[in-house]
Amino acid sequence: MKKLLDRKDLQRLCRRLRAEGKKIVFTNGCFDIIHKGHVRYLREARKLGDLLIVGLNSDSSVSGIKPGRPVNRERDRAEVLAALSMVDYITIFSEKTPYSLIKALKPDVLVKGGDWNKEDIVGSDIAKETHSLPFVRGISTTRIIEKIAGLSL
Repeated sequence: MKKLLDRKDLQRLCRRLRAEGKKIVFTNGCFDIIHKGHVRYLREARKLGDLLIVGLNSDSSVSGIKPGRPVNRERDRAEVLAALSMVDYITIFSEKTPYSLIKALKPDVLVKGGDWNKEDIVGSDIAKETHSLPFVRGISTTRIIEKIAGLSL
């Protein structure tokens, strides 16, 4: 997966791209079961700059946030994200929040979903711009899991 980079390589790449005048957009999340809401969100995030970097919560990070998850392992989630044209690079982080990753990458634009107030977005003190993008109403990984769990097969 050419799009999956470790933190050090991505940090070097960001320095080079910034020197070339590129506007770097960063978002993060679990992206456990990719759905229409994720695709729209990532597409809109990518429009805010020249490239989009996704910080992907590691399996241990996800399980600390969402009991019983992830459904899909981090490498599988990364491969699905890498297949999306609007995602330029992915890196996996294990911390509870992506703060140290954001601090290392210094993105120009930081993006999160609509359930976040801009001032509460982790790393908003580092990025030049912070955006909270709207959700697609009625679509979430949790709802998908609940629907599947309710099916009798």
